Amino acid sequence: MTSTQLLTDRLQTSRPRLKSLAYRMLGSAADAEDVLQDVWIRIRLFDLEKQEEVENAEGWLTTVVARTCMNKLRARKTRHEDAANPTVSDLLVSVTDNSSPEQDVQLAEEVGLALQVVLETLSPSERVAFVLHDLFDRSYSEIAALLDCSVDAARQLASRGRRRTRSGRRSSNDCDPVAERRIVDAFFAASQNGDLAELLKILHPDVVFRADGGVTRPAATAVIHGAREVANRAKTFAVAGAALQPVQVNGSTGVIVRVGKLPVAIMAFSISAGQISEIYCLLDTNHIPQLLPPT
Repeated sequence: MTSTQLLTDRLQTSRPRLKSLAYRMLGSAADAEDVLQDVWIRIRLFDLEKQEEVENAEGWLTTVVARTCMNKLRARKTRHEDAANPTVSDLLVSVTDNSSPEQDVQLAEEVGLALQVVLETLSPSERVAFVLHDLFDRSYSEIAALLDCSVDAARQLASRGRRRTRSGRRSSNDCDPVAERRIVDAFFAASQNGDLAELLKILHPDVVFRADGGVTRPAATAVIHGAREVANRAKTFAVAGAALQPVQVNGSTGVIVRVGKLPVAIMAFSISAGQISEIYCLLDTNHIPQLLPPT
């Protein structure tokens, strides 16, 4: 069997794992698919480039996927990324019947919105080192070879990523969808009633509110810290007559906010110990329609 045949076969059998790796590095199911397509093209060119035979197909594929993701992350950083106001590359919005592609929903739920937001704050090298070591059990020597750095430097990069992402991870034991939905409903009720005292009970003292205005509303992009500041902001999106559609956003409890028939926001909530610890609000009216689940 030629290397091209070996790699093609292994790409198919390892596709779920490789897509999972690319998704965790890039935070986008579409970008992850693009990476796998790039890898397939690399394989087709393998014989033409007269490269040496591959002995470890799985290792070769993992390295190529990781390197392709690394290049994409660096390109993003060069273009426009702002670590102070991280945005999520890809939101996967689903209703209770999981109308979004099953694997994409599973990937998003495994990562979780809070962790995905924090991952966006990492440098490309930190993100690659953390994902490869902590989530895919790759050795520091392999990571060092990929990043062209020493083993100690690779270890430090993964450690920095680990520290910064710790707040974004939560145990599945903490997740009760019914209880979380009640908390989110109570948040909107208190917002509509202007009940500051109730909002302060619902919001964690260190809650973070992230608004992503995107291209259409860049002035709305903001990060707000603290329960009182977020509670004051909550009053501003208590729109009279707004309809709230319950959804899951990357595995988190969320809503689609509509005024009339127009979707004006997608909101997702991270909840810890019975209080809202993080709110992500997408306000880009060009992007929102592309994310809506089928009706």
